Amino acid sequence: MRALISVSDKTGIVEFAKTLIEQGYDIISTGGTYKLLEKSNIPVTAIDQVTGFPEMMNGRVKTLHPKVHGGLLALRDNNEHMRACQEHDITPIDMVVVNLYPFEATIQKEDCTLENAIENIDIGGPSMIRSGAKNHQSVTVIVNPSHYALVDNELKENNGQVSNKTKQLLAVEAYNHTAQYDRMISHYLAEQYNSELNQKELHLSLNNGSTLRYGENPHQSANFYTFKKSNGLNNLKQLHGKELSYNNIVDLEAAWLIAREFGQTEAAVSIIKHTNPCGTAVGKSVKDAYLKALESDPVSAFGSIIGINQEVDKNAAEEISKLFVEAIIAPKFSKEALNILTQKASIRLIELDTFFKQLEPSYKHVQGGVLKQDTNVDLINEEELQTVTETNATPDQLHDLKTAFKICKHVKSNAIVIVKNGQSIGVGAGQMSRVEAVEIALKKAGDLANGAVLASDAFFPFKDSIELAASAGISAVIQPGGSKRDDESIEACNEHNICMLTTGIRHFKH
Repeated sequence: MRALISVSDKTGIVEFAKTLIEQGYDIISTGGTYKLLEKSNIPVTAIDQVTGFPEMMNGRVKTLHPKVHGGLLALRDNNEHMRACQEHDITPIDMVVVNLYPFEATIQKEDCTLENAIENIDIGGPSMIRSGAKNHQSVTVIVNPSHYALVDNELKENNGQVSNKTKQLLAVEAYNHTAQYDRMISHYLAEQYNSELNQKELHLSLNNGSTLRYGENPHQSANFYTFKKSNGLNNLKQLHGKELSYNNIVDLEAAWLIAREFGQTEAAVSIIKHTNPCGTAVGKSVKDAYLKALESDPVSAFGSIIGINQEVDKNAAEEISKLFVEAIIAPKFSKEALNILTQKASIRLIELDTFFKQLEPSYKHVQGGVLKQDTNVDLINEEELQTVTETNATPDQLHDLKTAFKICKHVKSNAIVIVKNGQSIGVGAGQMSRVEAVEIALKKAGDLANGAVLASDAFFPFKDSIELAASAGISAVIQPGGSKRDDESIEACNEHNICMLTTGIRHFKH
């Protein structure tokens, strides 16, 4: 029996090679792998002794040879194949242990040039993997060092043989491995050459980060697949608590995206239920912001998920620990905060060190396809931000208006948010008509609406929303503008001494 070993990731390869020798395998190897095995006193044959040709062209050509691929592809029960092997002095190869040039690691380096990237495109490795996997009834193909132990155990238990089931599983992984590798190269080169394929085709490569307890409902199975390279929830670090559910992950994203909207200078806390904020506030400290956010809707806050834009400290943790909370996401937790919050066995504490890093494009799956769009990172078109009424906003009102618009951006459309003193006091989310969203937000705000400000994610199609807001005492409004009836809404504001700002940018969220 023979094994061909050529690996870039040399984790565990010496120990595995020793097992192969013990099980009667002859080992063929290349380049750096050959040198490592030889240095480790493992009997090994250089590839050029098998092919009769030296490695050439800076290692570009070494395994692309009939004595390698014939040895991998020959069907053992096919007389013609075996006769060809005998005629051309080809010895079958029974195992391929290969992982590829580190293309991904290369292109992630800041100083990576196109030339360096191309030199790290593996050719011989994928060819050997594919040849071995095609003949997996006879050839064991290992591309992942984590499977050395599995094969090691089977070799020892089955007199040097690997089961057909394991060969099949490894073959599937092998083809998936080369497919992902080629997709990565294609994507990189398409970006470098500004290829039209970027728009014509979309290839997404994700890892199965975890199997979830269930989906949105208990009768639905679910998994969390993550991008290898992203600044999103693929980087979450769970410090404590029960495993995450499907709904937890969806709500964690909502909590994170609202909290990060406020940057890092002003403490902000958003309390999420069913992806919508039942309470969001800014304050002088995380504790202050949390208490204000909780006050917005303490009933809905029960069993919520909380997003915080600063380190969770002891004072904030002491207050949060008084409430039943499903999860907290923040850029960091202090040791004192962890000591307090981990007293609750089930609360999920999520640290995200990429909390404020640049967001990448957004994807949404629909049956039969995937929608892709630029992530909504803008808030207000500063060039178009203008006061369109006779009444101007005070500095405090302007702060509240921008706070309300930041929150409104992340509320399901049609969306209305009412804010007072840096605290949301009423949210109308996901309504079919805008005036109904206003009604719900005002109902939530109650008497506190008097003197508060109101934000709308899109323009007012009629003045009825303004009339309703005025009857509750709303003092200022911020909205995108752009309706054919803007003049009617502006006139209504002037009649009631309400300030209105238009932003020039809409924030529908479906």
